[in-house]
Amino acid sequence: MTASASAPGKVVLSGEYAVLDGAPAICMAVDRRANVTIENEPTEAIEPSSLVLTIMRAAGVSVVPHCDTSAFSTPAGEKLGLGSSAALTVAMLAAFDGKQPELGRAIAAHREWQGGSGSGADIACSLHGGLIEYAMEDAEVSPIAWPEGLEFRLLWSGAPSSTGEKLSRLAGIARRPSADHLVTQADSVAAAWRSGDAYKVLSAYGEYTETLRAFSVDHKLGIFDAGHDEIVDAATAANIVYKPCGAGGGDIGIALSTNAAAGLVNNICRGRSIDD
Repeated sequence: MTASASAPGKVVLSGEYAVLDGAPAICMAVDRRANVTIENEPTEAIEPSSLVLTIMRAAGVSVVPHCDTSAFSTPAGEKLGLGSSAALTVAMLAAFDGKQPELGRAIAAHREWQGGSGSGADIACSLHGGLIEYAMEDAEVSPIAWPEGLEFRLLWSGAPSSTGEKLSRLAGIARRPSADHLVTQADSVAAAWRSGDAYKVLSAYGEYTETLRAFSVDHKLGIFDAGHDEIVDAATAANIVYKPCGAGGGDIGIALSTNAAAGLVNNICRGRSIDD
């Protein structure tokens, strides 16, 4: 073995879609990691994926690494939606370079694989870790401290979702006023996270979630499909904040509360904790 590296996955807590219009995105790294190993003499032939080939070209190397992203799927192989491609991009570049990659380079390589789309928020979170605020313009990253007393639980909808497909659908639909409203609400939620006040964070999500719902309907994105809509309603009745994360329409959602959210969520949702 000559080199190895790993990088964490991510969850988008706010700013999904709106980040493409200049709004800040709040993202949290999760303890599911992509692992990359480069060996002098591979013991078996490895058929590289399109992502691996893209990152190899970006790094200017011809050695095919061993890549492990199994932590980003269920035991049955179902995708969870925790940003495996971004984590793999960061880990591969780190392994090839022998150091943490430069953010702009990692974003450019990942965006090339995505056909030019994507904000770079997932790459930034995978590279920096922790809880961050990300602005697409200038790829600006600011670390945020987790608010004291704020509990969370990540839940898997049980269905996969494709960010690329939703971005393509969004590009083909005329912009609606709800897109501007979503930018405004994303700014408000980001300000609440920066305040460090758990109650302000929870309060800000009420209007944000409803605006995200309107945005989804107006642009035919189905963000709240795969059971997310029902969980939002049930969580609201129990004084818990719940929202789908990232592209939505499947994948991951997050429950937030100042109470022991884990126990409360188990009683109201149909989704499954990614830690169960």
